[in-house]
Amino acid sequence: MADNENQPTVQKETRLSAIYIPMRVMSGMTYTKAEHYSHPVDTQKLTMKLQRLQENGAAEAGEEDEVAPSVDVHFEPVMKLEQLDEIKTFEEDEEALFKMRSKLFRFDKANNEWKERGTGDVKFLKHKETGKIRLLMRREKTHKICANHYVTPEMTLSPNVGSDRSWVWSCLADYSEGEAAAELLAIRFANSENANKFKAQFLEAQKHNIDLDSKSTSKPAEAEPKVEEDKLEEKKEAPKEEAKAEEKKAEEPKKEESA
Repeated sequence: MADNENQPTVQKETRLSAIYIPMRVMSGMTYTKAEHYSHPVDTQKLTMKLQRLQENGAAEAGEEDEVAPSVDVHFEPVMKLEQLDEIKTFEEDEEALFKMRSKLFRFDKANNEWKERGTGDVKFLKHKETGKIRLLMRREKTHKICANHYVTPEMTLSPNVGSDRSWVWSCLADYSEGEAAAELLAIRFANSENANKFKAQFLEAQKHNIDLDSKSTSKPAEAEPKVEEDKLEEKKEAPKEEAKAEEKKAEEPKKEESA
């Protein structure tokens, strides 16, 4: 009787009413519907089977992820571009006296508003032969010119709306676009210290160009008196030559009379 009483309990422990078996499919991970088993199931074999399926699926997925090496194909260019050995910016003949990062604006009269012209390094460049100083500014990255003009006597720096790090000035001939054009420009620096350094260099360059122009205009004035003196000497020599010619004419009749 004891054995019969324990038998149903053993069957309940070894019998599973339903189990879910995960299956690996090529299109992805899916699960089949519940399969009903009325006979005893070995759970250890099922777990080993699941591990094998997972390992095989991982190996297949790894093979799918691998990409075959591409063939090295060489194409000849249709047109070959010439390589420039040197690109001249016309700054090779100049000496940089000042360089500082800033942001430049120009006043658009048509729309009555300020427009940003570019951000980059503003420079004062002194030509090695002529000695003239110009202001040059290029946009960073593109290096396109956004300001290019000489520092002339009529230019006046004034604070921009009371700011201590921004200046405004007008230019009669700016060559940033290739042709001379009158522009109202404004420049802004990171702080007031940099702005004051720019102002000091601006005024120094302006004074240098004024002195240079005064020297160049004074040289022709000194040369003019010399020309006038030469003309006076020629005028003095001319009467002497005329007198000699008249003496020769007067001597000719005397020679004929003696003959």
